[in-house]
Amino acid sequence: MRLVAGLGNPGTQYVFTRHNMGWLCVDHFVANHSLGESQEKFQSQFWKSSDVIFLKPLTFMNLSGRAIIEAVNFYKIELENILVVYDDMALPFGKLRMRMKGSAGGHNGMLSIISELGSTEFPRLRIGIGKAQSSMINHVLGHLSDDERLELPKILDWAESGIETWLSDGIDRAMSKVNSIKNE
Repeated sequence: MRLVAGLGNPGTQYVFTRHNMGWLCVDHFVANHSLGESQEKFQSQFWKSSDVIFLKPLTFMNLSGRAIIEAVNFYKIELENILVVYDDMALPFGKLRMRMKGSAGGHNGMLSIISELGSTEFPRLRIGIGKAQSSMINHVLGHLSDDERLELPKILDWAESGIETWLSDGIDRAMSKVNSIKNE
């Protein structure tokens, strides 16, 4: 079993905020793959497709690890079979980066996941949201600008392609594909 978890915050006020890029990516993927309506399971919106589960934790960003560990423990998912998709201020808006492992980089959702899993050894797909011009909180919880909204479908298509490659061909192939995309 494999797990794709997109990070974000529940509530309509957060739908098109930069911090919800992971959620937007999962929504895009499940819609394009006709996975139907979600269930509520593991403190998350949950979809299952053969040997893959998709989660959007409903715990709020800073407690994402609680939802993910429930699914991991229930399905006995190995760390290398977990892909976490989330926003990253260290990358320019729309830039994608996939890695096999790594630190939280100051991202509270990732800190929660690392704490619950007890490891940094799991794949992640980071979606750039650019640097904050003033307040970090206002930036990540701010809504996408009109220009960013125009770019969003292309970014989500790239992310979807990376997830598909990870599912079909593994992390090395997916990293090669995602990390070579010229999307700055």
